Amino acid sequence: MKKLIVFLLIYVLVFGSSVYLSQLSHSRPVVEDAGRLLPAAVKRIEPADGKESLKKIVTKAKETNDKLTIAGMQHSQGGHTYYPDAVMIDMKPYNKIIAFDPNKKKITVQSGATWDDIQRHVNPYGLAVKVMQSQNIFTIGGSLSVNVHGRDIRNDSLIDTVESFRLLTPDGEIINVSRQENEDLFPYVIGGYGLFGVILDVTLHLTDDELYKKKTSTMDYNKYSAYFEKEVKENPDVKMHLARISVAPETFLREMYVTDYVHADNQQDLLKYNTLKEDSFVAIPKFFLGLSRYSDWGKNIFWDVQKKYMERDKGAFETRNNVMRSDTDFMDYESGGRTEVLQEYFVPVDEFSSYIDGLRDMLEKEDDFNLLNITIRYVEKSDSDQAVLSYAKEDMFALVLLINQGRSELEIKKNAAVVQNMIDVTLEHNGSYYLPYFPYPTKEQLKEAYPLVNTFFEKKEAYDPNKRFTNYFYEEYGR
Repeated sequence: MKKLIVFLLIYVLVFGSSVYLSQLSHSRPVVEDAGRLLPAAVKRIEPADGKESLKKIVTKAKETNDKLTIAGMQHSQGGHTYYPDAVMIDMKPYNKIIAFDPNKKKITVQSGATWDDIQRHVNPYGLAVKVMQSQNIFTIGGSLSVNVHGRDIRNDSLIDTVESFRLLTPDGEIINVSRQENEDLFPYVIGGYGLFGVILDVTLHLTDDELYKKKTSTMDYNKYSAYFEKEVKENPDVKMHLARISVAPETFLREMYVTDYVHADNQQDLLKYNTLKEDSFVAIPKFFLGLSRYSDWGKNIFWDVQKKYMERDKGAFETRNNVMRSDTDFMDYESGGRTEVLQEYFVPVDEFSSYIDGLRDMLEKEDDFNLLNITIRYVEKSDSDQAVLSYAKEDMFALVLLINQGRSELEIKKNAAVVQNMIDVTLEHNGSYYLPYFPYPTKEQLKEAYPLVNTFFEKKEAYDPNKRFTNYFYEEYGR
């Protein structure tokens, strides 16, 4: 009998504690973003079921003194969308198209909608987005919060295409924000990383869908700036542009290929090409990208494959909407001990060659730094009324770096040293860096790259003195 009682007590203790821990784990879900370097247990996740439910979430947080964070697709990689013990608002269900005027080329959408949602809605009307990332999987609210840019070289960053938006403030009020109404908030909320409230819905300006012909060429990096100025920027028929520079050991940061999307003469054939493309066959590029992760030989092979693929595709026709539907599946990467992170650096066009020389000299000394890809885009100088945390201080090339790294504390520390050195090189060439990524940069580097950052944080503290909206980025740099 005693043995039975002891057994029952042990069973209750073990089973009861496991149930409690399970409930505790469920009530404090562990979340992480695409970078997978900052997992955190949040208090709970609240889905954005509607405007009134969002108001209730903010009102309740005021009553309970909870912190709030805002999450979309979570492709920012520095904990911008969550914080330990905060209530995380999942905006993805809040995704309706509210209004669409094809004649005025305007659309109003809830902020959880994706660029794909917009494209599917406007494509039948011969319209397209002006500015977005080079993939269409991201939410509109998230894209606004980081003020994205893309392949279009005739429109600047996303803020230029925004007419207005509605903001749910830290006090639970809903206000209209535009360049005429509550205009002081406009350049802070866009590119504001979710620190000023919840963007509810946005009115965007659209443009005509167009048919482009792809033009691709290979060149030495020293010729790129001159090529861009003469053949791209001064040619009004070139509407979109991207380039890649080699990270393969045989041609490291020397050889490039460039792709221009030129306004096609046969615009009457647009309907032949305007069916929105879906995910294509990605097994082959994914295989070669996988090889490049683990060997110099693989990097050399992958670079050769990329060049041959782009050469094969030269002269093809593609619509504006489809240029903005690039495949991302081939970059999907699952590894228990490793992850892939992004960095993005902006340098003036006329500094490009000397900047690449400086970057090469620095990186050739880093044997353990696993750089997989560098894509190059172009961003024009932002106007004075643009985002306070603007990255485009003048006409600049944007270099997007894909890096494979370990997730241990030691690997993070090693990577931090390399990234900080790369940022130093960037700053030496009058450049800046993008903020949606892991907080490797120092506070001193942030202040040099973004001279108005103190003004930004002062506005945040004045507008949200209780710091209701927060995230890792604000914790790291704003306090």
